[in-house]
Amino acid sequence: MAARQVEGREIPGERAEAELAELERKLLWLATWTIHNANHVRPNVDGLKVGGHQASSASLATIMAALYFRALRPQDRVAVKPHASPVFHAIQYLFGHQSREKLENFRGYKGAQSYPSRTKDVDDVDFSTGSVGLGVAQTLFASLVQDFLTAKGLGKLPEGKMVALVGDAEMDEGNIFEALLEGWKHGLRNCWWIVDYNRQSLDAVVREGLWERVESIFRNFGWDVVILKYGRLLEAAFAEPGGEALRRFIDTCPNQLYAALTFQGGKAWRKRLNDEIGDQGAVTALIERRSDEELARLMTNLGGHDLPSLTAAFEAARQHDRPVCFIAYTIKGYGLPLAGHKDNHAGLMTPAQLEDLRQRHAIRPGHEWEPFEGLVLPPERLRAFLDAAPFNAKGTRRHEAPALALPPRLDVALQPAMSTQQGFGLLMHEIAKRDDAFADRVVTTSPDVTVSTNLGAFVNRRGLFAREEMADTFRKERIPSTFNWEFSPKGQHMELGIAEMNLFLMLSALGLSHSLFGERLLPVGTLYDPFIERGLDALNYACYQDARFLLAATPSGVALAPEGGAHQSIATPLIGMAQDGLASFEPAFVDELAVILRFAFDYMQRTGPATPEANGLMDAQGGAAYLRLSTRTIEQPRRAMDEALAADIVAGGYWLRRPGPNAQVVVAYAGALAPEAIEAVGLIAEDRRDVGLLAVTSADRLHAAWTGAQRLRERGEAGEAHVERLLAEVPGHCALVTVIDGHPATLGWLGAVQGHRVRALGVERFGQTGTLADLYRHYGIDAQGIVRAAQAMTPGRPIRHLRAVG
Repeated sequence: MAARQVEGREIPGERAEAELAELERKLLWLATWTIHNANHVRPNVDGLKVGGHQASSASLATIMAALYFRALRPQDRVAVKPHASPVFHAIQYLFGHQSREKLENFRGYKGAQSYPSRTKDVDDVDFSTGSVGLGVAQTLFASLVQDFLTAKGLGKLPEGKMVALVGDAEMDEGNIFEALLEGWKHGLRNCWWIVDYNRQSLDAVVREGLWERVESIFRNFGWDVVILKYGRLLEAAFAEPGGEALRRFIDTCPNQLYAALTFQGGKAWRKRLNDEIGDQGAVTALIERRSDEELARLMTNLGGHDLPSLTAAFEAARQHDRPVCFIAYTIKGYGLPLAGHKDNHAGLMTPAQLEDLRQRHAIRPGHEWEPFEGLVLPPERLRAFLDAAPFNAKGTRRHEAPALALPPRLDVALQPAMSTQQGFGLLMHEIAKRDDAFADRVVTTSPDVTVSTNLGAFVNRRGLFAREEMADTFRKERIPSTFNWEFSPKGQHMELGIAEMNLFLMLSALGLSHSLFGERLLPVGTLYDPFIERGLDALNYACYQDARFLLAATPSGVALAPEGGAHQSIATPLIGMAQDGLASFEPAFVDELAVILRFAFDYMQRTGPATPEANGLMDAQGGAAYLRLSTRTIEQPRRAMDEALAADIVAGGYWLRRPGPNAQVVVAYAGALAPEAIEAVGLIAEDRRDVGLLAVTSADRLHAAWTGAQRLRERGEAGEAHVERLLAEVPGHCALVTVIDGHPATLGWLGAVQGHRVRALGVERFGQTGTLADLYRHYGIDAQGIVRAAQAMTPGRPIRHLRAVG
């Protein structure tokens, strides 16, 4: 062990392994230079500056050095605080996992990302970050997934720590506290959250006493709390005569004053300390024994910047599996001239300040990117240290898992009339009955709506998951109940509280199991369709990470008519179309649903290239899937499901009634409005020629293929989308009437495919209570509304079955 040297003098009380201390300094330089390069060196045509990163990166450099170079093991997973991405990329650069080219192009086109990204960065990102708080909560759910695998004997890897680096201001996010409650319910283990307690947010200094509230909350949820407030220099000073007075000053110093004094430096510290606690005795002597520079270093020697304190704390926490919250006191901008200033989040070092930092770090011009430039120890010694870091012991940390074999088809006993929600429950029950690897890897989850979304039969057969068995008291007391609510390690349903954010974070963690833990799971989550919007940020985050899952959302539209607008979804079909990484479907009939469900389980497992096929889709890449289902019972067709029809259903649409050569009207519908569309076509056909009826099972896939095929043709390649083939046989004079129990824009674009006139019907305003017939009539999406639109769009005599509007 070697003592760290500053200006040739050994610092009393501070002992750190020489290599670790050297590399900590290197991280500060590389992170700072990366941001400076992005703002001042590399041409920046848009004129935008990278604020936030410079100060935030500096506050976390020591913590991340202690983690990655000493504490972490290959099985550990980390969500890095968004603004610490330059430090993360610098670490990966030193490890050899990040290229200099991408680091030089930080925030540029195909360069290292501003926020670490699993899908956009080439280095070893475990969890994408960026949307505040979501990466933090994700580690909690990843830990629960690890427990799920361990309980079932599926985890081939050692249990790892799921680690989050979180800013103190980030702790304001509600999703963090929703996740804490879920972790407590499930007996969370092996999870570390390291709070970068720099006491600054984007706009201001945080309120006094925040750490006490944070500590109390975590202890109440059963976490260990480790407070890293003082470094070894301060601890040594406290042991000197007068040291207790110094401790009291620091403990009672307001956050804003502490930050201001840090920014002002040693002279300001000296004056304030002498004015407030100087006594011309022991305390004054303690202060006067130190130069201004030494005093400034002493007063900023907080626990989050002290390598020995950090490494000791992390090593102690590795000895058990309890969740741990580390509250690490830091200074935002530590080691930089903007340290402590309340405006430093958006602040950037000037070229002159950067030049001064260069000289202090002994970096020669033109050698800024060299890994060991400016360091005292020989490069070969530092390289050997990096190569021996436990984190790198097993090479790649991205795992793969083979795809699970699926049955050729999913069968269900069709009833004359049923809803897609009912059909979903029956299909899931049939899966639960199976005795194969496919059924064993299906994991369901729901935010307190398991029964009302028809997952009850699956849960009855497969059970609820918990690490320890918990009996169903009603069953034990022999009270009749439809559902068996027993928890055990064998269970395959993860029951959640009512927070939808937790549902999507759980699906995200389950849907990354193959990559994080090398074990494939097939997650299925259910919720009420309108409440997708409650968790939309987390859904977007899950898709951004390329998590693979199936979301069944039901009921949808105005189907819950008696309950009013709060339970009626309007925009969710557009969300399904717009959300990257999510294939959206809205089947009308249960036989369609069976085909789509089987496709979804296959699609979730695909890992091919992101290149468009001739049909405009990129199906080889795979992704997550979303089923918009309904509680509305409708008559089911009796038909044979051949390969051609199944392929059309998956592609997004098929002709339920093919238009004739002189068609005047085509009605295109989606989902539970099939009866209205069928009825309307029957009424229209008596007075309009060759009427067609188009069943749209996925507006999302029809649209994606159409835009994809156009891009192919623009590049001179062959491409034709399914929707182009469907509408090619519709004469140009024909009018399209589209109808959906959702926003009309979902299908309104169909007219642009082949240049047809279109009238898009749907729901655009919040609903009200009433019967389904009342609301369909109110919005003009009943059969009469469709007929009325058809008459307005086409010449000819009045359609005889059209009733006057009441």
